[in-house]
Amino acid sequence: MKAMRAVPLSTPVARRWTPSTSAKTLSSVRPVVSARAESSEMMMWESLRQGLDEEMERDPRVMMMGEDVGHYGGSYKVSYDLYKKYGEMRLLDTPICENGFMGMGVGAAMTGLRPIVEGMNMGFLLLAFNQISNNCGMLHYTSGGQYSVPMVIRGPGGVGRQLGAEHSQRLESYFQSIPGVQLVAVSTPRNAKALLKAAIRSDNPIIFFEHVLLYNIKGEVGDKDEVQCLERAEVVREGTDVSIFCYSRMRYVVMQAVAQLEKEGYNPEVIDLISLKPFDMETISKSVKKTRKCIIVEECMKTGGIGASLSAVINESLFDDLDHQVVRLSSQDVPTSYAFELESATIVQPSAVEETVRSVVG
Repeated sequence: MKAMRAVPLSTPVARRWTPSTSAKTLSSVRPVVSARAESSEMMMWESLRQGLDEEMERDPRVMMMGEDVGHYGGSYKVSYDLYKKYGEMRLLDTPICENGFMGMGVGAAMTGLRPIVEGMNMGFLLLAFNQISNNCGMLHYTSGGQYSVPMVIRGPGGVGRQLGAEHSQRLESYFQSIPGVQLVAVSTPRNAKALLKAAIRSDNPIIFFEHVLLYNIKGEVGDKDEVQCLERAEVVREGTDVSIFCYSRMRYVVMQAVAQLEKEGYNPEVIDLISLKPFDMETISKSVKKTRKCIIVEECMKTGGIGASLSAVINESLFDDLDHQVVRLSSQDVPTSYAFELESATIVQPSAVEETVRSVVG
């Protein structure tokens, strides 16, 4: 079953490309948000594709490998038709062998390339856990700094719509304890493109989470010079009553709840974490000290999840600034059901966010 190709959320429109005559020399660029210039509106898969294209054109060391990333264009079309522009060696179709091509990606990064490794589904990357944990995250340290591993590990994950337990994994909880890797979860077309560009340019190994249900989210996207800091959270909505910390698709679940809460007179602050490791404690601390209450909303499992780690950090470092215990809304600790009603019952819904805000704020 794992070999089956995922059906794209929408069929992209084919584009004609002019081959690049020369790639720009990579300069030392620190991932920061540049001044906004021109912007355009597109879906998230398109923004990721555009960011990938721009970085491959900018730096000839950037390449991508994974199952069906070349001729097929990736399971959700993030690399659609790019093999025609850059060739089959820079858009490398691999066998169905995650531990093999993940190890090849680590080796490529060690020897001068900047590989992007796509998991057709992030759940499949459990087969490459050894390469990610013992090689990707540790080689810079175990080599005494002789090697860097500038690679991006990315792909679709999260709870989709009736994809079943094995295709509904949330691997951020698995990977957060690995030393030496950064975790980034994107949520909008704009931050997806800007963060992917920053991740490709980073000298650190980045695990880049894209939610399977967000590829068709449409929004504005910055120009090719816009690059976003990988370690910075985003204040989605300023407020004074309670701080709600979320990431990925839960940003939209929370904002749906906020639309109702506003009608009732509540004024919550919403923070999209984006960086799951390390946490942006500057933004988190500022928000908690302002509202003195916090709710963490995640799609991850409650046991050992991102929310558990964040709750521990807040309690350890901001306990005296809290007027209420930290509340976590997480997925149930059960395998995700294929049945729609049971699947919905295992993950956080807007109504649960509304009820929790009423309870915490009063």
